[in-house]
Amino acid sequence: MNNALDTMYQVAWQMPVYSTTIAQTVRDANLIGQVQTAFNHFIQTGQVWALLIGLVIGYMIRNLTSYG
Repeated sequence: MNNALDTMYQVAWQMPVYSTTIAQTVRDANLIGQVQTAFNHFIQTGQVWALLIGLVIGYMIRNLTSYG
């Protein structure tokens, strides 16, 4: 296993810098607006109620099945 890791490190070390960079295009840089839109969708679709009910039921099951 060490031989394989050593080989990968040597290959990565010899790669030119420009071939290891990752580029992406940013379409909407408004991060706060995206978070607000996602949160509003979370509330409007009723997923918040499913989350709360799941937390309550999970807490109850955990207390019923725990020892001590």
